[in-house]
Amino acid sequence: MPEAAPDFDLAVIGSGGGAFAAAIRATKLGNRVVMIERSTVGGTCVNTGCVPSKALLAAAEARHVAVDATGRFPGISTSAAPVDMGVLIDGKRSLVEGMRSDKYVDLAADYGWDLRQGTAVFAGTPEEPVLEITGPDGTRDSLTAAHYLVATGSTPWAPPVPGLDEVNYLTSTTAMELNEVPESLIVFGGGYVALEQAQLFARLGSKVTLLVRSRLASHEEPEASRALMGVFADEGIRVVRRAAVTSVRTDPAGAEVLVTATVAGGQEEFRAAKLLVATGRRAVTDGLNLDAVGVKTGDTGQILVESTLASSNPRIWAAGDVTGHREFVYVASAHGTLMVENAFNNAGREVDYRHLPRVTFTSPTLAAVGMTDKEANEAGIRCECRVLPLEYVPRALVNRDTRGFIKIVADADTGRIVGITAVGKEAGDLAAAGVYILEAGMTVDQVANLWCPYLTMAEGIKIAAQSFTTDVSKLSCCAA
Repeated sequence: MPEAAPDFDLAVIGSGGGAFAAAIRATKLGNRVVMIERSTVGGTCVNTGCVPSKALLAAAEARHVAVDATGRFPGISTSAAPVDMGVLIDGKRSLVEGMRSDKYVDLAADYGWDLRQGTAVFAGTPEEPVLEITGPDGTRDSLTAAHYLVATGSTPWAPPVPGLDEVNYLTSTTAMELNEVPESLIVFGGGYVALEQAQLFARLGSKVTLLVRSRLASHEEPEASRALMGVFADEGIRVVRRAAVTSVRTDPAGAEVLVTATVAGGQEEFRAAKLLVATGRRAVTDGLNLDAVGVKTGDTGQILVESTLASSNPRIWAAGDVTGHREFVYVASAHGTLMVENAFNNAGREVDYRHLPRVTFTSPTLAAVGMTDKEANEAGIRCECRVLPLEYVPRALVNRDTRGFIKIVADADTGRIVGITAVGKEAGDLAAAGVYILEAGMTVDQVANLWCPYLTMAEGIKIAAQSFTTDVSKLSCCAA
């Protein structure tokens, strides 16, 4: 008896950026695609991640500008009333629902793949995997595919701190559903989510304390940490570094959360109305029964993949946060497209993170591309670096906000730029420009002598490049 043909060419578990990128590409190639989503269509980015968080950050920025403008600009007098958090959250929900409909639900219908609501679990054998699907009403079905993609994303993770489970703590997801601005807030963590959420609630009116195990943005340049420490201090955010949380409890009256931490060798107690835990995320793989189909996972549940995104089972692939790779929606989307090319076109493509830009949407923004100073040295590159304070960037002077810097890391032997880090307004755009600089293999001299429009933040990259050979304090504001 000939082997039965699979029901679909590609079965996708999840419906976020990686899942949609894969489904779109596979459909364009003429493949039969089914997508299974157990919760809300759209995944983390549009529902609980990038879109809602940046919408709220933009709102908080608008309020902060109103409060801050009086001191920054002579002749300007502004003020800001308390925040109606319920109305703000309703506006966020409306935006999210609109984007979910336009960019996900309607798009799936336009492409015509099969979108099913339900929980998918692997069954069968490693040689013949099967997906068993349980619908919202309890009905069960099963299907087979030539290839399977797991794109189930990640979820907020909390460390095993005594007492934490007994406290009604917030995560980055639940914090963005609050109907009132907390009077005070303790934030665990020093990564991008913690930084963004701490500043968000401080600008909405909370008194924020940030408890950090090492330093802010510990994977980026130390100059970035120092710059953000200054910004947060200016905005009244207390940052406690090298704080190891030992216990959490609710005070006897039930009105506050009490956090005990080891700080500078001693015990210190912190209290606030709310606690937000932003200590990282973990891959969502529980309940998928991956062992049954020979898919190996790592210590934190992530699916172990090759650089081609194939798992230990050649018919099962993974994309996005579930791989444990960098948690950016553009990484997930690139994963989805690459996986399809490899599965159906035998492209043999590999993920290349060399020039991956990374942005933390604080204000001013932290953004980087390529290597840090430390990473370059560890890679055996004899590097030469320059750090340009924003006081030398005319755009920053005009904005009356010179908080931050631009740092260039270059190969001392060739002059080739291998890394750019910036803290400043529109730093994300500088990182985007940096992608092209690094990809082209440009040198410090080349960047220093190319055209750049005056009174842009991007001009700061050129000035930083000029600082390798020139005393930029001696430059005219508009002289090349």
